[in-house]
Formats: sequence, C-alpha cells, structure tokens
Amino acid sequence: MKLRINDNSVRFRLNKLEVAILAKQGFLEAQTNFGSAVFFYAIKADTASDTMHADLESNRIVLYVPEGEIINWPDNDKVSIRFSQGLKNGKSLSLLLEKDFVCLDDTDEDQSDNYENPKAISK
Repeated sequence: MKLRINDNSVRFRLNKLEVAILAKQGFLEAQTNFGSAVFFYAIKADTASDTMHADLESNRIVLYVPEGEIINWPDNDKVSIRFSQGLKNGKSLSLLLEKDFVCLDDTDEDQSDNYENPKAISK
C-alpha cells in the first residue's frame, strides 16, 4: 500500500492483492518504522457511514471507507473512491483511494501486482 500526503490531501494506492484483502477482510494496514517510532496507515471498512473519512490518532492514519464501496471493488472497473472531508477549522481534507497502475516510466519498484495501465500502448 502506498501513501501520499500533500498539504490537505491524502492518497492511498493499492495493488491487486491489497484490494482483494481489503474487500475480503475489511481492513488493511501498513507501517513505516522510523527507529524511535512506528507510523501506521490503515484502511477500514465502515458499516455505519456512507461517506469516506479519515482520522489521525497515536501515529496512525485510518481511512474509513463505506463497506459497500469496497466489497465488490476487486471485481469492477471502478478505479478510485474520492471524498472531500470537511474539517472543524473550515478547511477540507481531500481523500483518495485508488487502484495502483503500472507506471509508464522506468522505476525500480516491483509492479508485478499492479493494475495494467489503461494508457499503456499495446503492440
């Protein structure tokens, strides 16, 4: 699972196996160890809400996604789930959950379980 944070936007990108695990188990978590602390980021199916939202607490970001959005996600063509979460300070937090495509440029990371990029030119 990849996490990208830029100002007031948070984007989670999942490969095929991660999408399948999330749909089946309703929970997916990863971590980054900094030595003195561990940062966790997770996605959890939410049966009580019909909108996506996120919380930050104790070195953990949790993205809550309506269960109905993720249960059939591995089997459909929907690429992303997006929501703008209003905050108490009047600002908003942009949330994006998406399937991770194979990059079109050279990269050293393993992309063997990523989704085929629709912009790839087949010969």
